[in-house]
Amino acid sequence: QVQLEEPGGGLVQTGGLLRLPCAASGGTFIRYAMGWFRQAPGKERECVAGVSWNGGVRNYADPVKGRFTISRDYAADTVYLQMNSLKPEDTAVYYCAVDEKNRILPVTGSWAYWGQGTQVTVSS
Repeated sequence: QVQLEEPGGGLVQTGGLLRLPCAASGGTFIRYAMGWFRQAPGKERECVAGVSWNGGVRNYADPVKGRFTISRDYAADTVYLQMNSLKPEDTAVYYCAVDEKNRILPVTGSWAYWGQGTQVTVSS
């Protein structure tokens, strides 16, 4: 059974940085796209970043371009989200996700597996 664990998250000041890891197990993740979504209170879940199975394609939402970087460690079946220059509007619960079909679409319905989410709070 596929499991995604996101042990990171926390409280950081504006302008600070944070790296979110997501450890995957129970599948052959080297063949799957992986991504990060976030959901702020009262808002819909939105795609933040996605990376293809071979790392050759990386997509980012406009609000995080130039500040966030998605990467993956194939040996550890782990995907990371490096978040720099954090802003209060980045405050949300962040979710890791897997797309077995490697589409990297910014819609929640195309992602088959989800982590439990981790809270990121950016103080002003």
